[in-house]
Amino acid sequence: MSPSEDVTTLGRGGSDTTAVALAVAISADRCDIYTDVTGVFTADPNMVPRAKKLEKISYEEMLEMAALGAKVLHSRSVEFAMRYRMPLRVLSTFSEDPGTYVTEEDRTMEQMVVSGVTLDRNQAQVVVCDVPDRPGLAATLFRELSDNALIVDMIVQNVGQDHLTDISFTVPRSEARKTLRIAGEVASRIGAGEVKSREDISKISIVGVGMRSHSGVAARMFETLAGEGINILMISTSEIKISCLIDEKYGELAARVIHSSFGLDKS
Repeated sequence: MSPSEDVTTLGRGGSDTTAVALAVAISADRCDIYTDVTGVFTADPNMVPRAKKLEKISYEEMLEMAALGAKVLHSRSVEFAMRYRMPLRVLSTFSEDPGTYVTEEDRTMEQMVVSGVTLDRNQAQVVVCDVPDRPGLAATLFRELSDNALIVDMIVQNVGQDHLTDISFTVPRSEARKTLRIAGEVASRIGAGEVKSREDISKISIVGVGMRSHSGVAARMFETLAGEGINILMISTSEIKISCLIDEKYGELAARVIHSSFGLDKS
């Protein structure tokens, strides 16, 4: 039931999340999620032909990959499983393959520096130019975006000259027009310059708990992209993830060469 007591659907990922919730409620040993694929792969096999199926992956890695565009499991179901430590198994309805286990991190997982490569094409970049370099103006911009239910992903603020700065950020491509309009209104109020956007971009990411214990991961990723003449527009990192915004036309090439660079072709 919806808040207004109407019969409604659970939305995308609802079946996965419901399955995990039921498994937790009945204290099951494990929750098996049947899909149209044989498990979780190191990359999308349709994009990276040499992608390999993972035997197991940690909750954290799966959560990052789901948030970055991997469509095997919805992030809500993984988050629920991680919270209640419910082991998951992703397997195919059409195969006897044992699938991929999603569980708590162990030492063997850290031996693999990168577990997966994802490509998210649903990206748009918005740049607010010549923002006065004063406290609170960035907060004003992002509060307005938040109040209009716009989800911002990557954010970069460049320090310019004459006490002016450019603020760049990304949003889902479907929200580009709305974001451009609202950001333009805020820019006028705070005395900023023009607001620009582009949609011919993609976000390439690597994920792996092994990043915590290995150095040089970012350098290798950036060198791999540079070797193919791929320019990096923005960078975002977490403890187990590195994401780069690049031109959309290089997306699949970037995924393949990064996958190979980190030895995932051989895993």
